[in-house]
Amino acid sequence: MSHDALFQLGMGSVSLNAAQAEDQTTADASAGSRGTPSQEPADHFIEKDGITCAGAHLIIDLFGAERLDDIDYISDTLRSCVEVAGATLLHIHLHPFEPNGGVSGVAVLAESHISIHSWPERSYAALDVFMCGDAQPERCVEVLRRAFRPERIAVQELLRGRGA
Repeated sequence: MSHDALFQLGMGSVSLNAAQAEDQTTADASAGSRGTPSQEPADHFIEKDGITCAGAHLIIDLFGAERLDDIDYISDTLRSCVEVAGATLLHIHLHPFEPNGGVSGVAVLAESHISIHSWPERSYAALDVFMCGDAQPERCVEVLRRAFRPERIAVQELLRGRGA
């Protein structure tokens, strides 16, 4: 993507306000240097199954699921996922669709995100749960199973940022 296209998307230039600049400076100072063995970088990469990566990304499909049109229930369920995973919620934004009642949205986390898109008319929902650091995204699967009571659930795990 060209610089002009990024600029049109509002991504061409980033200016920090004073608080953000201070936070960035503090983060840089506390991260340490990569060459010092006594200080590890604060990049929140993890080791999973002997592999160093940015984090685990779960792709979750719910089939034959319930309550996929109840936006308040979905919000509460995403909050429960965040809590059991040990993540930090920054913001939730959910949008209902008419006439089918589907919901699309995201819980933005300090550790990344949880997103959902539901098709209640088909009793189907597609979710992805990506978390880095000490968060445990796999704990969300049982929360989703209890909340939406799917007849079938499919989970794929991707280890993001391998080799970075």
